[in-house]
Amino acid sequence: MAQTISLRKGNTRLPPEVNRVLYVRNLPFNISSEEMYDIFGKYGAIRQIRIGTNKDTRGTAFVVYEDIYDAKTAVDHLSGFNVANRYLIVLYYQPAKMNKKFDQKKKEEEIAKMQEKYGVSTKDK
Repeated sequence: MAQTISLRKGNTRLPPEVNRVLYVRNLPFNISSEEMYDIFGKYGAIRQIRIGTNKDTRGTAFVVYEDIYDAKTAVDHLSGFNVANRYLIVLYYQPAKMNKKFDQKKKEEEIAKMQEKYGVSTKDK
């Protein structure tokens, strides 16, 4: 907490990717909400934690802090933190990058459907 206070006192300019919302990967599948609050709550007040539960999102979570400086401190301290023999990957959530991944998958599926519909094959070339 003392470090976050020192960040606020100085005229510290944060990089543009710094965000209150963190994206956490490589979590143990059996981690509980309480354990998440214990780990991430040490760095500041948490507004919300969302843990992935379906097949595609297991092992990931979103952590939303009340304050951007608390989120920065959490990223600085918890990236590479060992939880149940797994090293956490803590990133700032960047919606543009996340959406690009989903858009790319959609476009690839759309192209495959159109190729199938019109009988076009990329193997002929």
